[in-house]
Amino acid sequence: MKVDVQSLGTFNQLAHEGAEQATRSMSQMTGIDAEVDVTKISLVDRADIGEELGDREFVGVQFGFEGALSGETVLVFDRDSTDEIVNALMPGAGDDPAMAQSSVEEIGNIMMSGFIDGWADHLGASIEHTPPEYIERTGGNVLPEAPESSENDQIFVFRSEIEWTEEPVNFYIYMLPEYGPMTEMMGDHADTAEDAIPIEKLEAFNRMTQRGTEKAAENVEMMSGISTEAEVSQISFAPIEDVPKQVENETYVGTVVEFTGTPSGYLLVLFDETSAINVAEALMPVESEGEGLTDQHKSAIEELGNIMTSGFVDGWANVLQQSVEHTPPRLVHDMGQAIIDPLAAQLGQHQRHAFIIDSKMKTDEVEFESSIHALPNEEELRQALDDLDVDRADETDADVEQIF
Repeated sequence: MKVDVQSLGTFNQLAHEGAEQATRSMSQMTGIDAEVDVTKISLVDRADIGEELGDREFVGVQFGFEGALSGETVLVFDRDSTDEIVNALMPGAGDDPAMAQSSVEEIGNIMMSGFIDGWADHLGASIEHTPPEYIERTGGNVLPEAPESSENDQIFVFRSEIEWTEEPVNFYIYMLPEYGPMTEMMGDHADTAEDAIPIEKLEAFNRMTQRGTEKAAENVEMMSGISTEAEVSQISFAPIEDVPKQVENETYVGTVVEFTGTPSGYLLVLFDETSAINVAEALMPVESEGEGLTDQHKSAIEELGNIMTSGFVDGWANVLQQSVEHTPPRLVHDMGQAIIDPLAAQLGQHQRHAFIIDSKMKTDEVEFESSIHALPNEEELRQALDDLDVDRADETDADVEQIF
């Protein structure tokens, strides 16, 4: 089964339009002025679905759907936002738990009917959905469990984020289609031209990225003595203009390198400011002079970013059997979207969509979390995947002597 950039773009746009239809339905019903902020397709391990939701409390509705596509979809929002949303539909209803739940179900039913109907209209096929099920859960538990009968460790997930422009409230739509029908449909829409990619190679590349993250985590532990674990890895696909939105717009410290070879592109290692200070101090032989993020901290982060990048990129090179070189790390300290925006702009000169490779690592020993984001050249990534031997996907061990 193959999928090409054009069909990925089509399905991403279809999910985006479905989210827009759901948003219009909500606006007509409640008067809420909202807009779809970002939509993306991700290929992710089933166990890692919803990791980005953290431990926040969510309220929403869940549906099953079947027909041309089968699976589950959910609409959720932060529990703390329930009163504002419910009262927009029915003033005063937030004070009555039963009425609040009924209002959430009604809003969800209208929105998700619009979302599913948008898919059905585009596909020219019938897709039925079940009545809404009200849900209250924490973090990734708000999403439905993967079917036990599935033989695939990875799944395509469609995620849309809807922003209420007048309030600090966001809605999230997750669509989890069954793997078989989804990949068949992607294959049916794939061009037979040279840019079609076997789906199993995307899966192999995802596994390779996970191992590269594990190698980077091992390097962190080797340097700092902090036991570090790779948490999640996924490959996503989105329009180039949405790439900066893949990172939370908070302040980060980290490094950026440009890598060359097959593929070429950019790789970022980012820490939030607290994590940067904590991990840097674990590397520093003496106490920092001064408070906050000092030049000593930045120097340590620059060194750590170089080691993490080397482990990650060398793992790619070993599997792809390609020479992948990278520039010395450039220290960055800015808002996340400001860091990524110029890199996406560079790629956008030659491509309309982008593959984004995301990985995270964390530790329980100190307050520390880091993320790795790779933005490869789309055409060169397709070439690398075309040449990829899927049996080599786990062969990412790099030569330590080449790293240190």
